[in-house]
Amino acid sequence: MSSTLFISDLHLDPARPAVTGALGAFLEKHRDCAALYILGDLFESWVGDDDDTELADEVRGLLKRFTDNGPALFIMQGNRDFLLGETFCLATGARLLPDPSVISVCGIPTLLMHGDSLCTADIDYQAFRRTSRDPAWQRDILRRSLQQRRDLASQLRQMSKAANSNKAEDIMDVTPTEVRDKLREYQVRQLIHGHTHRPARHEHPDGVRWVLGDWDRQGWVLEATSEGIFLNNFHIIQ
Repeated sequence: MSSTLFISDLHLDPARPAVTGALGAFLEKHRDCAALYILGDLFESWVGDDDDTELADEVRGLLKRFTDNGPALFIMQGNRDFLLGETFCLATGARLLPDPSVISVCGIPTLLMHGDSLCTADIDYQAFRRTSRDPAWQRDILRRSLQQRRDLASQLRQMSKAANSNKAEDIMDVTPTEVRDKLREYQVRQLIHGHTHRPARHEHPDGVRWVLGDWDRQGWVLEATSEGIFLNNFHIIQ
């Protein structure tokens, strides 16, 4: 039974090798799927497609072996890996997916997003998001040396942790009116996203919203088959 899979927020990092191992096992288990969509934050940080770390090379290899076996792979940028680009996708056999995008899932027109743009109550983050998605800003960052970019990524992570520790939980969740507006704008009744790390299925007046979970001690995958759509989790061996 061929399936289409959706995952996000793996936050791959050298400090968490178990999650990288879980990705490898996941890809091997699902090597016969029709397609895999990674909806952002594959990496904890991404300093550019010229990243030459051991982790970057390992993940390139895992994804390339996966696509060589036949499944289609689509990758969307997240708030942690917004510098991930076409060169990485070429090396892995993936296609870079715009945020947002509309596809058919089980015959249902479905909006795919990372999810960070839905959290409009987080004013400070939305201001940073506009800056970090600006092509001119990205070109300026990518002109810097790898070490300079790694230092910047470390600084941004520390700033993000400090800022989030002082924010109310609801500020970092999606804004219901923004969900409504996106469903209406794209004329769909189904939305799949990650980012918030709050896996669930939500019923909205304008449609259904599936939220993917982050990978830590357990992983999350949304599986679409001829029998329906299912949100599943699995244990990650530490």
